[in-house]
Amino acid sequence: MRLWSHSFRDCGLIPADHAFAAIDARAHVRPAGNRNPHLAWDEVPNGTESLALFCIDVDAPLDAGRVNVEGRTLAAEQPRGEFFHWSLIDVPPELRAIEDGRFSRDVTARGKPGDPLPWMDGAGPCMLRQGLNDFGAWFAADPVMAGDYYGYDGPCPPWNDERIHHYIFRLYALDVARLALAPRFTGMQARAALHGHILDEAQLVGAYSLNPELAITLKK
Repeated sequence: MRLWSHSFRDCGLIPADHAFAAIDARAHVRPAGNRNPHLAWDEVPNGTESLALFCIDVDAPLDAGRVNVEGRTLAAEQPRGEFFHWSLIDVPPELRAIEDGRFSRDVTARGKPGDPLPWMDGAGPCMLRQGLNDFGAWFAADPVMAGDYYGYDGPCPPWNDERIHHYIFRLYALDVARLALAPRFTGMQARAALHGHILDEAQLVGAYSLNPELAITLKK
């Protein structure tokens, strides 16, 4: 399969319009456009019953003790892990593109709802499902932002991080029409449910930083 975007090029900079936060000269960060990017794909293999799409930050710090702390930095070599920004499942194989902003626009305090999403295409109506992303855990102790964050919420790396973050958009072709997941599922649970059902996959990588010095490097 092939996966691409009109919103950013492979291994290129993700625009702030598709991020959760953007650089602010006074407050370090401010809410950004938070629109899901345009994505399109082709060469879906025969026998595909559904598609599954993920967006994962693979540079998330494992220790949050120094995250966004004034006067301190996160060293580039600090241990890293994954942070799920999006999981979209039960996508019909006839669907070949997602429009810019179709599933997310603007930052929603306490998160967007997780109701199944009706979709009409050439094959008729279907219901797409989106999982919980990892912002729910991140904002759990914040009385203003705490909630269940379903669907797409874009890049928001620490503004004091010395490492550029990379966001993997990965699309899977599956041999089942619907994954066996409860209505409330996480990105990690969705990825685990793919085991034994993957026919093919494709990926697209975007980069983003809220560190002003690194952001300048990305724009060159």
